[in-house]
Amino acid sequence: MDTGSVTGEEPKAKLRSAEVKTCRVCGDEVGAREDDQPFVACAECGFPVCKPCYEYERSEGTQCCPQCNTRYKRQKGCPRVQGDEDDGMDDLEEEFQIKSPKKPHEPVPFDVYSENGEQPAQKWRPGGPALSSFTGSVAGKDLEAEREMEGSMEWKDRIDKWKAKQEKRGKLNRDDSDDDDDKNDDEYMLLAEARQPLWRKVPIPSSKINPYRIVIVLRLVVLCFFLKFRITTPAMDAVPLWLASVICELWFALSWILDQLPKWSPVTRETYLDRLALRYEREGQPCRLTPIDFFVSTVDPLKEPPIITANTVLSILAVDYPVDRVSCYVSDDGASMLLFDTLSETAEFARRWVPFCKKFTIEPRAPEFYFSQKIDYLKDKVQPTFVKERRAMKREYEEFKVRINALVLKAQKKPEEGWVMQDGTPWPGNNTRDHPGMIQVYLGSQGALDVEGNELPRLVYVSREKRPGYNHHKKAGAMNSLVRVSAVLTNAPFILNLDCDHYVNNSKAVREAMCFLMDPQLGKKLCYVQFPQRFDGIDRHDRYANRNVVFFDINMKGLDGIQGPVYVGTGCVFNRQALYGYDPPRPEKRPKMTCDCWPSWCCCCCCFGGGKRGKARKDKKGGGEDEPRRGLLGFYKKRGKKDKLGGGAPKKAAYRKQQRGFELEEIEEGLEGYDELERSSLMSQKSFEKRFGQSPVFIASTLVEDGGLPQGAAADPAALIKEAIHVISCGYEEKTEWGKEIGWIYGSVTEDILTGFKMHCRGWKSVYCTPSLAAFKGSAPINLSDRLHQVLRWALGSVEIFMSRHCPLWYAYGGRLKWLERFAYTNTIVYPFTSIPLVAYCTIPAVCLLTGKFIIPTLNNLASIWFIALFLSIIATGVLELRWSGVSIEDWWRNEQFWVIGGVSAHLFAVFQGLLKVLGGVDTNFTVTSKAAADETDAFGELYLFKWTTLLVPPTTLIIINMVGIVAGVSDAVNNGYGSWGPLFGKLFFSFWVIVHLYPFLKGLMGRQNWTPTIVVLWSVLLASIFSLVWVRIDPFIPKPKGPTLKPCGAQC
Repeated sequence: MDTGSVTGEEPKAKLRSAEVKTCRVCGDEVGAREDDQPFVACAECGFPVCKPCYEYERSEGTQCCPQCNTRYKRQKGCPRVQGDEDDGMDDLEEEFQIKSPKKPHEPVPFDVYSENGEQPAQKWRPGGPALSSFTGSVAGKDLEAEREMEGSMEWKDRIDKWKAKQEKRGKLNRDDSDDDDDKNDDEYMLLAEARQPLWRKVPIPSSKINPYRIVIVLRLVVLCFFLKFRITTPAMDAVPLWLASVICELWFALSWILDQLPKWSPVTRETYLDRLALRYEREGQPCRLTPIDFFVSTVDPLKEPPIITANTVLSILAVDYPVDRVSCYVSDDGASMLLFDTLSETAEFARRWVPFCKKFTIEPRAPEFYFSQKIDYLKDKVQPTFVKERRAMKREYEEFKVRINALVLKAQKKPEEGWVMQDGTPWPGNNTRDHPGMIQVYLGSQGALDVEGNELPRLVYVSREKRPGYNHHKKAGAMNSLVRVSAVLTNAPFILNLDCDHYVNNSKAVREAMCFLMDPQLGKKLCYVQFPQRFDGIDRHDRYANRNVVFFDINMKGLDGIQGPVYVGTGCVFNRQALYGYDPPRPEKRPKMTCDCWPSWCCCCCCFGGGKRGKARKDKKGGGEDEPRRGLLGFYKKRGKKDKLGGGAPKKAAYRKQQRGFELEEIEEGLEGYDELERSSLMSQKSFEKRFGQSPVFIASTLVEDGGLPQGAAADPAALIKEAIHVISCGYEEKTEWGKEIGWIYGSVTEDILTGFKMHCRGWKSVYCTPSLAAFKGSAPINLSDRLHQVLRWALGSVEIFMSRHCPLWYAYGGRLKWLERFAYTNTIVYPFTSIPLVAYCTIPAVCLLTGKFIIPTLNNLASIWFIALFLSIIATGVLELRWSGVSIEDWWRNEQFWVIGGVSAHLFAVFQGLLKVLGGVDTNFTVTSKAAADETDAFGELYLFKWTTLLVPPTTLIIINMVGIVAGVSDAVNNGYGSWGPLFGKLFFSFWVIVHLYPFLKGLMGRQNWTPTIVVLWSVLLASIFSLVWVRIDPFIPKPKGPTLKPCGAQC
């Protein structure tokens, strides 16, 4: 069409038909200018920002675009700010406005975050100093009064503009506007508050973090000089000991670097739940909070008591979130009728427990832990009805526990004919290794209301099909089954997974996560929000470092400052699209900036030849734009020279297309409505089935980015249940990408590390959320043997990853994984191998004491300085780390002790078991960690319970040989006189270092009665004796004679 024939009405028609843009700062519509043209804040990149956010950013922000950081230019009708150029606009009514300090009735200024969520460096705060100060002068007071008057006029003008905008939208009646000024002012303030960010970063103060970084650098320098000294000055009288010690020290240095560098820039985050409610739960409007599916996994109800699982489910059903947006799926991988009946009782008790929790806003909402709190619940003048209802509820809970305990007692002995359900039919899961898939919906359907007549969240029991000859992939396979079942039944955009022993301690935990996941900018780039693990029932001194405070409060905060924390297996809110293997949305690249110091035809000189060659390179790849790296289902793979199919547009096209139905045939038809790029990128039905399996309903649900069932899917609930049974069948995952690129990744018993690692490789980010009230709490094994077996399983999973193709040392170098994040993942899979040099280093002090040799020759003054500097830097690093993290010195010391205990026992066994499993095909069984119910008679009785395991032998042997070495060394010094005491102190120091670190292990062996099991003593004494005899027999430190042996031949020789 000729441009000259366009009438004045056509731009308005085009504007009305154009796609409405949304402000990426506050989420409102961008809107149009006074001439009905689209409002564009930044002419460089076109980043969508509405006019109120644009004006606020110019007046009180950085005055720059959040995406390209280009300074905003003044637009007609907008007030001038400092730094504006003379643009020749003739709007004098806005020309000389003077900003005054904010009054109490003005809206609170909101923070504008950049793309990575960081705050601008320069910012005006309410109540802070004004731009100019005229204190003590009459002229200054007059100017302040004039500012106040002009400020109130400016406020009135802004209110009038807002009213006009509301009238235009039809939300405000002009006749009533004059009578409701105060109400409108309050509403405007609420809207301004809702525009503010839902979270912010809280950086560590520079007074704490900068000394910490300086000490890290100094320690690295000192470590280099120390290692140089150790390598260049061998102990000639003990070369084997010197060589072994140097190799160990080199490995320890590498391990420290991998652990320390990711902690370079730790961050903490704060959330604003009130702003989340103002933005998505406005009074009188439909709730716009995103639905969420809870996953609870359990295997053996006899090792994982049903009363604990019931408390976890009850805390989920009572969470502070809209009930129609919460669903709870419980995976029973043991097909136990005990758990089935327990959930039936739990659903009935929830009808009374959930309204009680929400009526009185109690915390926590797990009844076992709420009623066991040792607090005075009568304080703060509570209402009398609460006391009465609390006593009644506690009595009902005790009756509920009696019914659950009766079920447990009944399940102790299985009948010969198998279990029979209440209707007389045999239980389908009588054979736990050969049974069909089972699904039971307890709550959430019509008629399932609480005692007050309100709706309850959905509760679903799921037990996937199991048949002989199939690899069911343990917990990872169970979680993938829940992903498919939930997608068919509810399809919430976010998934929160919990272990059966982790209950919801903070009822607002979901809202905390939504402050990140529903953020207009950051939310689309997040694969998950990880919460720290907190535990109940641990002894006061935390003998075996069960709380793991150093990892959760130091390492995870450090990772949050890079690309995000690792996934730890529980207490994590996932983005469902990330689990499906999709890429995060790529930011729109702004046009390349060129300088004006040369003519346009020679800009390639300034850009280092980036002109024609760059364009030719792009044209060679196909098109003038960067080709996206994968298509709708193009998952991350090793990249060759050619890129994968495009990503963003095809996905949106498929999403728009699925709105007409959820059959695959309908998805493939009707491509004439799309352009050539979208048509060429839509995948065929076979490609969908190859990725996701043969389920049309599930595949259609994967295309719904914002969650919810496809249109027409919810019309027949019975058909959905049938389809859900189909997606948990044994053969569903065969020849698909499940466990490879989709869902929880297979290949290791620690599937959590692999799953998070794959997401980070695709470019996703994660966030670490640490609310003041712990989001979730669980139980941990306080018994020594159980704790070592738990650590053994974690270490074994790391060894499996190290021996697989997913090892961070060589996987995904063409991806988007940041280098420091790669160092962190490398540290998580190589730490078990530290056990070998650690065992050797703990043995060397005893050998030195028994032989009289030492790994270090006589020290000169310079060498002594390096030794002292190294020890001081180690101490300073620990102290400064505790200073910025808030971790207590006792927790830090327990962590150091258990690092040695686990390293010389569980990690050592994990290395050999992993090598046998990967190289020899010898599989090791997965042991479920026991979750003991609370014992009212002795809260910490299990702490002193001894269970024999071979993991106890190596640490006990090390303690015995070091004690024997100390006795031998002291005896030798006493016999040889004063001169031998000097070299002895260095040997004794290292030997005492070993014993002090193993002291909690020694206390665990002694138990409460201070006795040690005979079998442990026998094994340890036997090994120590064999080691000593062999050493004496082949003493390598006795000089061997060279040449012929000379013997006297007699007196006449």
